Amino acid sequence: MSRTESKMMPLGTTAPKFELLNTIDDTYPSLDMLKGVKGTVIMFICNHCPFVKHINAQLSKLAKDYTPKGIECIAISSNDAKNYPQDGPDEMKKNAIDQDFIFPYLYDETQDIAKAYDAACTPDFFVFDNDLKLVYRGQLDDSRPGNEIPVTGKDLRAALNALLDNTEIDQDQKPSIGCNIKWK
Repeated sequence: MSRTESKMMPLGTTAPKFELLNTIDDTYPSLDMLKGVKGTVIMFICNHCPFVKHINAQLSKLAKDYTPKGIECIAISSNDAKNYPQDGPDEMKKNAIDQDFIFPYLYDETQDIAKAYDAACTPDFFVFDNDLKLVYRGQLDDSRPGNEIPVTGKDLRAALNALLDNTEIDQDQKPSIGCNIKWK
């Protein structure tokens, strides 16, 4: 289990556009179709990573808490499905159903979108405002597999609450830590 940190894209960066396979319904939605009225959370996750497995229930809960408030969540898997078949589209769909994800789970087969976002690990989180400008990138919270800290989503939730309240988002943002993206 490697421990790779996110690279921390500069705040204010405009979200790179995409149109990817939604493994849940076999459509190809664009970022513009999926973005939230008040904000958008883009998370790079996968099925097999123990860091992601550790937080899946919180990801599902977070989306259910914030989607009604105008924040849309989008998950993307960019892992090499040839060498990691559990991260391929069919398994992604099964996992989304099993985890009760209410958000799209997109497959980045070419890995171009992960590169555009400078994503490095799973999970890797990016929060954009209603103009698709980056306002937060970093960790969900301090919990990691085996460290006995409860998974609460406190860091990401604090950023989302500040975005919704139109208050300043703390600029001291900790990188996410997880497995490296499995590049081709």
